[in-house]
Amino acid sequence: MRFSIMILAMCSVTCDASSDMQAINGFLIDRTEISIAEFQRFASATGFISQAERAGGGEVYAWGWEQKPGWTWKTPFGVESDTELPAVHLTYDEATAYCKWRGARLPSEAEWREAAYVERRDAPDSGFVSGMEYSYPTGDSPIGANCLSECEYRPPVSYSDQLDRGIGPAPVGSTKRGVNGLYDMGANVWEWVDGDEGDQKVTAGGSWWYESFRMHRNDRATKPRNTAVVYIGFRCAKDMD
Repeated sequence: MRFSIMILAMCSVTCDASSDMQAINGFLIDRTEISIAEFQRFASATGFISQAERAGGGEVYAWGWEQKPGWTWKTPFGVESDTELPAVHLTYDEATAYCKWRGARLPSEAEWREAAYVERRDAPDSGFVSGMEYSYPTGDSPIGANCLSECEYRPPVSYSDQLDRGIGPAPVGSTKRGVNGLYDMGANVWEWVDGDEGDQKVTAGGSWWYESFRMHRNDRATKPRNTAVVYIGFRCAKDMD
């Protein structure tokens, strides 16, 4: 990407956010999805302009895919929003660029799945058992996640007047803390991960747009890497030092 050299040049030790990451099994992963506020620091430091901004807005699915003027990572529904909402309307390569700026990377699909479903803490809290594999990132059930139905959670602000389906995302870290002490690995927004080749890339965990089956460990989905839509975000990972 044409801005990648500038990103790496401007990065410094302040780009690293290891204190906000959880150690899993030889790697670290963000405890929450990347928020608008976090992404703003990257955009301000690098002069980043997203694909959705250049196009005039990202997309949402209604009667087919529809472009929405002004819907970008800054304003996911075209209006000023809580800056703790997850940053969306970003492509796979744009998410990759942010993580590189931070001295990190997107998690591999295998890393993401291990972090989401296999409890690796030696002394986990909240009823989780070390070494146990769970059906959902929230545990044995999807309750506590922000999904379309079955999860028994509703975000503090509804964007249903802007949508034909669902009510939108919750602020990062505000739903039930799940496996490995992580938030929103199930639902809230899909997350780009480093999996598959070429144009298709894996999105993991489901979103507020879907029922809980998209959170289940047996589910898998891919999207074209240049997709910039209202319900796909990301988090970063890095190798243990």
